[in-house]
Amino acid sequence: MGHFTSRRGFLAGALSASAFVALPGVALAASAAQAEKLVQGLVGDVNAVIASGASEAAMIAEFERIFVRYGDMPYIAAYVMGADGRRATPAQKKAFTAAFQGYAARKYGKQFRKFIGSAITVSGTQKVKNAYQVATVAKLRGQSPFEVSFFVGEKSGRFYNMYVEGVNMLLTERTEIGAMLDRRRGDIDAMIDDLRQAG
Repeated sequence: MGHFTSRRGFLAGALSASAFVALPGVALAASAAQAEKLVQGLVGDVNAVIASGASEAAMIAEFERIFVRYGDMPYIAAYVMGADGRRATPAQKKAFTAAFQGYAARKYGKQFRKFIGSAITVSGTQKVKNAYQVATVAKLRGQSPFEVSFFVGEKSGRFYNMYVEGVNMLLTERTEIGAMLDRRRGDIDAMIDDLRQAG
């Protein structure tokens, strides 16, 4: 896991996981202002969960409800599966998407309580190719502030990646899933079963 086992990494992971499932209701990001508004909504929801003081189980459940609002899941799931996604059946892709959602909620949601009293604020937005990069500043108790950048697709209007101090979330999770597939010698169904228990 490397960087993502640190406190900063877990906070970033929690935020990134908040984008792993997409549902109707989030407006298309036709402008930088709309991309920033999307991230502000995500950050606001996550801050509220962190500040709630709820139990770990309640936080994970709330976390999962939050991340169904913001992410470009078709893109994220396809990217994280990598080349193996091309040989997956539609049923396997659907099962992987559902399993990955639960995995992300468990993996990162369990860390929420460590960040009570912390805050994430939006600091600016810029156009980057066919997306908008929304910069935020994360302030953890007893830690120096650091930047987390969110990427919102111009066409999809949804969050699809983030960087925390230069670490790419999509690449990190792609490596994790690739390792799980390797352990199962490329068996997608077995990997999905493992993913349902992971996190």
